[in-house]
Amino acid sequence: MFRFTFLLLLILPSLSFADAPRTFSEAKKIGWKLYADQPVEFYCGCRYTGNKVDLRSCGYKPRKNPKRAARVEWEHVVSAWQIGHQRRCWQNGGRANCAKNDARYRLAEADLHNLVPAIGEVNADRSNFSFGWSPEKPTQYGACQTVVDFKGRTVMPRQEIRGFVARTHFYMSKRYGLRLSAQDRKLYEVWAKAYPAQRWEVARNERIACITGQANEFVSRVNVRQCR
Repeated sequence: MFRFTFLLLLILPSLSFADAPRTFSEAKKIGWKLYADQPVEFYCGCRYTGNKVDLRSCGYKPRKNPKRAARVEWEHVVSAWQIGHQRRCWQNGGRANCAKNDARYRLAEADLHNLVPAIGEVNADRSNFSFGWSPEKPTQYGACQTVVDFKGRTVMPRQEIRGFVARTHFYMSKRYGLRLSAQDRKLYEVWAKAYPAQRWEVARNERIACITGQANEFVSRVNVRQCR
């Protein structure tokens, strides 16, 4: 997948906890730098330069929207809808209202642990669908192994990111009080065990912890006092 090394911790100028993003817009700016050493998008493993995706690098074929398939967008692993729909602000104006008037929502929306670069078309197709198993075969996007089941409103991620998806949900659920269904929790427990955190995921967790002061404990423990 990303194949991060611990050199990732050294590629950016030192950042203090004061640099932790306060909004989704700020988080995206940091995200570009966070992935600068290994620019590989999330759902299909395509490489990218700037915000332009090298579709050939992962055998991607656009399903319906070539223009959006060609660009990188920032995706919430736990969707913005899942973060916000249980909150009063969402009921009274949706995402825009939450981003403007709900401080807790803004923190969750800007959480770097939950943000990944993704092919725009897959990001759009995923919408706010939950992750899970799908009977569909991974042929929608050429060689990309992620499947979007529109009928079942489910996304089956490629194997390399299933553990990451699970650990991100556990983290967001604990940190922001987001409810996970018994079915989802059981599935994520299976994925977390079957697909343990790889070196790139641990390095990413450490780097984010040193920026924000908050690690994803389901990936690895981080002593933020040791951050440069």
